[in-house]
Amino acid sequence: MENNKDNKYFKAKQRVAEIKKFYTSLMFYVVFICALAGLNYYTNELRYPWFLWAAFGWGIGIFFQAIKTFRWAPFIGKDWEEKKMKQFMEEEEQKSKNNWN
Repeated sequence: MENNKDNKYFKAKQRVAEIKKFYTSLMFYVVFICALAGLNYYTNELRYPWFLWAAFGWGIGIFFQAIKTFRWAPFIGKDWEEKKMKQFMEEEEQKSKNNWN
């Protein structure tokens, strides 16, 4: 009982750390992209908004980090793995039954 409680606490603590790491990354993204936009405006008054290239590239990384952190990937999660394993096991069972008939 105590071990299960410790395990839940450890998992919850890891989850909070993941979320905290994501929000920290998001904060740095916003600050640095704003700084780059300011620098871009200062150097050429946004005639060529080059800071958008950095925003786009880094934004892709932030997007994938959000998918991982908030577990939005329906095809990669534990539930999907368990369902697929169960499906394959049932298929193998059906094959073995058909071989005996």
